[in-house]
Amino acid sequence: MKTLQLLTSSLFIAAAAFAQSPEKPKSAASATFPPIGDIHAHVCGIHFYSGDMSRQIIAEHYCSPQPQDVLQCVIYDSNKPGARLIGIEYIVSAKVFETLSPEEKKLWHSHNYEVKSGVLTAPGMADSAEKDLMKALIGTYGKTWHMWQVDRGDKLPLGIPQLMMAFTADGQAKANIIAERDKLYTASATKKGARADIPDFKVDPGADSWQKGPALQLDLKTVSTVAR
Repeated sequence: MKTLQLLTSSLFIAAAAFAQSPEKPKSAASATFPPIGDIHAHVCGIHFYSGDMSRQIIAEHYCSPQPQDVLQCVIYDSNKPGARLIGIEYIVSAKVFETLSPEEKKLWHSHNYEVKSGVLTAPGMADSAEKDLMKALIGTYGKTWHMWQVDRGDKLPLGIPQLMMAFTADGQAKANIIAERDKLYTASATKKGARADIPDFKVDPGADSWQKGPALQLDLKTVSTVAR
């Protein structure tokens, strides 16, 4: 046990020293991390906690492809160095979503409104390329878990994972959250106008279950329901 503690302590010290060093060792400069290298897109959106729309948070997604119409995204609380890894999202095509059980579908949210409203954006991407990406994303579904509740000031990823959802209509996103996100990137209203000609996608009624009844959320023992 003592050896493990020493090893862990040394690892943290080395990591801190590496992060603060103005010059990285040559071996670090040439190092590769294949799974990280697979990340091909940066998408920013806004999530809210399933069962509590009052808790909304800007989510920076960094996504990589998987076979069979699946994207996997790591989610950070900012786009700056030192950002905290707060969650994950899996994104699947409508074709894949149709194969899921009714109970499984309840855990997923649609992306139609996020795309059409401009709430979802791809920072740094050329307008034409971003529009093509949004055309691809509009018919997809996401399953999102946040492990670090930074919105309540947690200094560590405390508690159990929280299921997150996405907006489906105007008036759901808080004005101050939209304003905060718009300061970072192109205004969502501008994005909305540019995407007006993207056809709406007919959302599977099994998604966005929080709109139709009790919202799903995890508690310490089992999946519980939370009144809207």
